[in-house]
Amino acid sequence: MITVTLPDNSRRTFASSISVKNVAKDIGTGLAKATIAGLVDGRQVDADFIIHSDARLTILTDRSPEGLFIIRHSTAHLMAMAVKQLFPSAQVTIGPVIADGFYYDFAFERPFTPEDLEAIEERMGELAKQDHVITREEWDRDEARDFFNSIGEDYKAEIIQSIPANETISLYRQGEFVDLCRGPHVPATGKLGVFKLTKVAGAYWRGDHNNEMLQRIYGTAWANKKDLKAYLHRIEEAEKRDHRKLNKKLDLFHFSDDAPGSVFWHPKGWTLFLQLLDYMRRRQEDAGYVEVNTPDVMDRSLWETSGHWFNYRENMFLTQTEDERIFALKPMNCPGSVSMFSQGLKSYRDLPIRMAEFGKVHRYEPSGSLHGLMRVRHFTQDDAHIYCTEEQMEQECIDVIDLVLDIYKDFGFEDVVIKLSTRPEKRIGSDEVWDKLEHALSNALGVMGLDYVLYPGEGAFYGPKLEFVLRDAIGRDWQCGTLQVDMNLPERFDITYVDDTGGRAKRPVMLHRALFGSLERFIGILIEHYEGAFPIWLSPDQAVVANITGEQIEYCKEITKSLRNKGFRVTSDLRNEKIGFKIREHSMSRVPFILVVGEREKDTRTVSVRSRDGTDLGKKTLDEVLYILEEGIKQLGRLDSSAE
Repeated sequence: MITVTLPDNSRRTFASSISVKNVAKDIGTGLAKATIAGLVDGRQVDADFIIHSDARLTILTDRSPEGLFIIRHSTAHLMAMAVKQLFPSAQVTIGPVIADGFYYDFAFERPFTPEDLEAIEERMGELAKQDHVITREEWDRDEARDFFNSIGEDYKAEIIQSIPANETISLYRQGEFVDLCRGPHVPATGKLGVFKLTKVAGAYWRGDHNNEMLQRIYGTAWANKKDLKAYLHRIEEAEKRDHRKLNKKLDLFHFSDDAPGSVFWHPKGWTLFLQLLDYMRRRQEDAGYVEVNTPDVMDRSLWETSGHWFNYRENMFLTQTEDERIFALKPMNCPGSVSMFSQGLKSYRDLPIRMAEFGKVHRYEPSGSLHGLMRVRHFTQDDAHIYCTEEQMEQECIDVIDLVLDIYKDFGFEDVVIKLSTRPEKRIGSDEVWDKLEHALSNALGVMGLDYVLYPGEGAFYGPKLEFVLRDAIGRDWQCGTLQVDMNLPERFDITYVDDTGGRAKRPVMLHRALFGSLERFIGILIEHYEGAFPIWLSPDQAVVANITGEQIEYCKEITKSLRNKGFRVTSDLRNEKIGFKIREHSMSRVPFILVVGEREKDTRTVSVRSRDGTDLGKKTLDEVLYILEEGIKQLGRLDSSAE
């Protein structure tokens, strides 16, 4: 007898071994029809997987995240099948699932065209309707390698060679198409009717620029047409909001081949950057932080001590001086902060020390991965390092989490997902230390009553971490802030404080904290989140004063000066252009308010106020304009501050 325990802890008993799909059939025909795969004792398996002993089973359908993952995985294979039918000489390499979709890399003698993508998508639809049964086969390693070599799939043969000897070699067959894969897959191609191919791009084999250039076809797949339609709409919105496109109207920054991956900030962009710095300085000062600054270039020995030299060297910019000393442009601020802490004797009475730094860091990102402000090589981190006792660690974690979430609210981010990443395979420090650190983070979240998603093995090499993922105005997720707890770097750098038991030296706990993460990237996110229409407090220009004729120039200058003296960022547009042209231009550049001045306004000592969305707010006195600006600034980003 075999007992299968279901998610609600109900049990079903069977006389002999039984497949996942037959368990589903025993529960109900509707569930059997909807079954995609199963979760047996936590392991994803195909629907025809045979259960031979007592087990816990979750039936996976297209309504579960795991089911959607399998649909996308199987759709990638459906695409590979279509490509092989249409372009037999193409070689199939790898095809993983990614956020909201999938891709597959191909080796082919020419670039795929938009017309090719249309043909591939059409053939995928035909293959889905044919409802090919998908079956799993386990092969001998040598036989599998020889098979792929015999059909000209050299990349698949190479992948087999790299699979550890103790792993099973599994192939999946659908019609005449056979592919190497761990699985699982949907039972048949008829489960794969809702998809769209989105783009094609270049990609190096195994991600190494020394290898062959392949072609990567991207696609998306969903459980139903409604979800696909919503996703495509979101993609369309994302393209409209692309910070690189909006920047052409906003005039915030540019990039140059003279400094790949480094931002050239224009006056308006730098004003925006400084507003973020000033805001964070105020919040950190109120929370008991002190601000420091450490060198950009430091000796190799420091990075050896920290562990970065052995774990991160391929991403570091290095330089060698005439005396043969090797220096690195800092990729992280942490070692410099530790060096700062080590200066002078510290007592338990001094802790916690909350040390903030807006440090410039440099990381060698592959040129192909650079993406506007979102992925750069030279950026500013709003780092802070907190040094505390073990007893203070949990409360400091709570305080940081509370600060992070409150700050995000000021930018309109109310929907925040927290991820807890635990010890990776490649790490420093003992399991005992890691136990303490992981417990501190999970317990802090528990005390605060906050939900989180667990990511085993995804922590930094020196400690576990929390990641804060923001959901923007169109539903996209952005990982921004981090909190890491660390007892390993204090050990490696031999930093101590004097405890309260008679002068014994003890190690502090070190918390690594960033809220924006990269200021450059955060600005990119804000541009897209607000679609360039920043809240009044953050806008580079909060208002522009525009004249109708030359007769109002002096009055415009007077108004501008008066508002600037009150601390507002206001400019004048005194060009000899029609007022309609000026209004359109400043509306396009997302200036919150346009203050129009004609003869009537000059005579009555007023201005006509228009918001950037075209709303006419009527004639206002200078005091009334001041009130509007002040109230708008008070709102920060928590409310619609563009309702002006």
